Amino acid sequence: MKKIEQEFFTGERALFAAENLEINNTIFDDGESPLKESHDIKLTNSMFKWKYPLWYCKNIEVMDCTWFEMARAGVWYTDNITVCHCIVEAPKNFRRCHKLTLSHVSFPNAAETLWNCDEVRMEHVFAKGDYFAMGSGDMKIDHFELVGNYSFDGARNVELRNAKMLSKDAFWNSDNVTVYDTFISGEYLGWNAENLTLINCTIESLQGMCYIDNLVMKNCRLINTTLAFEYSSVDVNINGKIDSVMNPKSGIIRADQIEQLIIEKDRINPELTRIECQ
Repeated sequence: MKKIEQEFFTGERALFAAENLEINNTIFDDGESPLKESHDIKLTNSMFKWKYPLWYCKNIEVMDCTWFEMARAGVWYTDNITVCHCIVEAPKNFRRCHKLTLSHVSFPNAAETLWNCDEVRMEHVFAKGDYFAMGSGDMKIDHFELVGNYSFDGARNVELRNAKMLSKDAFWNSDNVTVYDTFISGEYLGWNAENLTLINCTIESLQGMCYIDNLVMKNCRLINTTLAFEYSSVDVNINGKIDSVMNPKSGIIRADQIEQLIIEKDRINPELTRIECQ
């Protein structure tokens, strides 16, 4: 495998269609698409400073590297890529990638990041930006922190563990999402989702968990959560109180206390929902 050490590249397509390279301590400065259509590349301690560095690539390993703000739309249409211990300042990164692994990665400007990707593995990732992970699927995520709204819109087959999310409108239109041991604060959580399961989670939400087909909550706590479960089919077990519940469609709600229960018989059939309170 050929090695490139401490080089400085400029100009468009500087290493176009490269293969079998180890690139160390190297800067890709101004010039679009420096590694477009490359494969079997290992990058360490290197920097991307301009747009589209890794498009249509395969078999890429990236360690201790940096995408600066203008390296936007950095990794699109790329398969089998692993990114570890990196800072990705650029927005709109990782689109339509397959077999993507992110470990100890920070996204301080994650707007429109991780769209329409499949077979994603993430651990110890921080992201700040709206519309994270829209349309992505087959995801396994552990130790994740997010500050940004509209996350996981349309996502499918997601397993999320040990996360902290400040995210309005999270998990809209999603299917088959299971969340464990996670804190989520954000209005309108999970609308129009199917098969959303929350286990050992703490939720703070206005009008959260509405319009959901098959919502399951086990050993969860709802803090300052009002107008919950509207038009949702539910099987929920809540520790402590729920501030208010409105027009659940069907199922069972178990809680220590419900401060306000709003049932409008002209909108739902009350006989389809069983409520158990202390």
